[in-house]
Amino acid sequence: MNVSFMHTESICSKTNSLCDWDPSSSLRPLRRTKRRWVITTIELEEESRGPFPKMIGELFNKASQNTSIKYSISGPGVDEFPEYGLFSIEDDARGLVYVHHSIDRERTPSFPIRFDVHDRKTGAILDSSLFFNIQIKDINDNAPEFLQKEFNINIKENHSKKEPVFKVIAVDKDQEGTANSEVVFCLVSQTPELKPLLFTIDSTSGLIYITQCLDYETNRNFRLVIRASDRGSPSLSSTATINISMEDSNNNLPVFTPENYYADVPEGKTKDNILRLKVEDKDSPNTPAWRAEYTIKKGNERGNFAIVTDPKTNEGVLSVIKPLVYSTPSERRLLIVVKNEESFFICQRGFVNTNASPQLPEVSVSINITDENNAPQFSPPILKLSQEEGVMPGTKLVQYEAQDPDTGQQKIKYKVVSDPAGWVTIDENSGIVTAAKTLDRESPFVNNNTYTIVIHATDDGVPPLTGTGTIQLYLSDLNDNAPMLVTTSLTICEGNEMGPFHIEAEDKDSYPYAEPFTFQLEDALEGTEKLWRLGENNAVELFILQRLPPGEYFVPFLIRDLQGFSRQETLDLQVCSCPDGVTCEQRYSLKAVSLSLSGGAVGIIMVAFLLLSSDSIYFHLIPTTSVKPSAHGKCYQVMVNTITVVPIFVSTL
Repeated sequence: MNVSFMHTESICSKTNSLCDWDPSSSLRPLRRTKRRWVITTIELEEESRGPFPKMIGELFNKASQNTSIKYSISGPGVDEFPEYGLFSIEDDARGLVYVHHSIDRERTPSFPIRFDVHDRKTGAILDSSLFFNIQIKDINDNAPEFLQKEFNINIKENHSKKEPVFKVIAVDKDQEGTANSEVVFCLVSQTPELKPLLFTIDSTSGLIYITQCLDYETNRNFRLVIRASDRGSPSLSSTATINISMEDSNNNLPVFTPENYYADVPEGKTKDNILRLKVEDKDSPNTPAWRAEYTIKKGNERGNFAIVTDPKTNEGVLSVIKPLVYSTPSERRLLIVVKNEESFFICQRGFVNTNASPQLPEVSVSINITDENNAPQFSPPILKLSQEEGVMPGTKLVQYEAQDPDTGQQKIKYKVVSDPAGWVTIDENSGIVTAAKTLDRESPFVNNNTYTIVIHATDDGVPPLTGTGTIQLYLSDLNDNAPMLVTTSLTICEGNEMGPFHIEAEDKDSYPYAEPFTFQLEDALEGTEKLWRLGENNAVELFILQRLPPGEYFVPFLIRDLQGFSRQETLDLQVCSCPDGVTCEQRYSLKAVSLSLSGGAVGIIMVAFLLLSSDSIYFHLIPTTSVKPSAHGKCYQVMVNTITVVPIFVSTL
């Protein structure tokens, strides 16, 4: 401890002590003033061995020349955190400062202390307080410390020596920026010890590098001892251990065993696992460096084959995913190459090259396609055929043949398996399809003018196989159906309706042998034109020209299609009483009665009509194919042989 005396002005300017300090504020220097304090320079080194208490400095204030004084000390290390009773001062005029035990600088690097001078009698402060920052001098008492004593790391075999393997960090607690805390690293040992050493460390940064390419097959595990030392005097150090485990990388290509393969594959079928290709690889099993990837390089232009890797055995499993077609020659050759999941690398002049493009191993696979019995094939599978309806039985429609794709000559037999209307037959040897019945487009088995027939062709192979063909027979229309009324009866309430009434017709034929229709009232019965009228332009609207009493009336029509083909149709019109204006109370349904009577019987019936009626009745004889509605009163029809007796007028005398 060096002691010197100086004025306080010098203290403030040279020792960075704090002058004129306000105890209620943080430590801060105020303006300089000339004071009468004198203090020795205090240098206190950490970890001093004593003996204690140990004097470290001395104070003097000029107030002691005129007054009996005493000194006091306060602040951290005296009566404040972080320690109490570390420093003290004698209260006599000499002002000796003591330290009472050793100090750890790393715990508390400095102590800002306050000194005061008092009147010994009154205790009054005689001068401004003196503030002094006691700096603890560092000694090299801390060795660098690693974050861990032991590290375990993994490294790939293809690690580049340009990239660091690992970085070690060591921290020295001694004063920062001094030799005591400056750390340097060195490699103490490498196990196994190789010449030259495989690892090196940067002394300043702590980065560990490799000096050459690694070889997993030679050494897989290493143990490094690293020392961290400071530059203090004497130097202190510590060590850490790094355990390095190497992971295998791909520096060995797989090799096919054997070098050639052969397999039989049946035509026309898909099949898994037709062949397994084996490889050997010196890299570690079940790693990306060992796992194989197979590719069909040539011979699979049509995509018939696929190859995948068995994850358990590392074999290449070849399968047929698209059926093969037998042909001459029957052999197909595949060229298959193999590589690993992980990119291949080589070591060139001590540097790892992961962009190497080696010649990949390849193997030739011979595939023999065996001939199998194939089902006959119709060409086309669906035959579209047009035919006019009305074709008579015995007419040849078409010859629908199937071909056998097999190379051998096989006999084919034909059979109709679906013909819902029973319209056709087929010659079992030639495939000639013949009409067995008249073809009718209006048949319920015809859908959208198309009739579907299904044919089977069966070969005599072992086992026999069957092919299916379909004939879609499009039937064009003939005008073989006359139009007819959709409904032949109509009921109306008496006095409510005069028309028009909508009359609908239909035709089983299609255009141009159907609608539009032409309607015409038949005049076979006298008075038709007086009772009924059709809409303008012969439309399908019926008007009643007179109010009709309740009864049954017959309206004769002639209906023509677009080509003029016609049919006579009769509408049965019922006029009934409707008390509520809607619902018929009674419907009259006195239908014509056919009787097979002699001429005398006819006369008797007519006399009976005269006797039963007090009215005057007029009769009109018409053929039975004609229908005459009554204009007045009730309508009766009596069929006598081929004559219909119809009262056409009833009058009351």
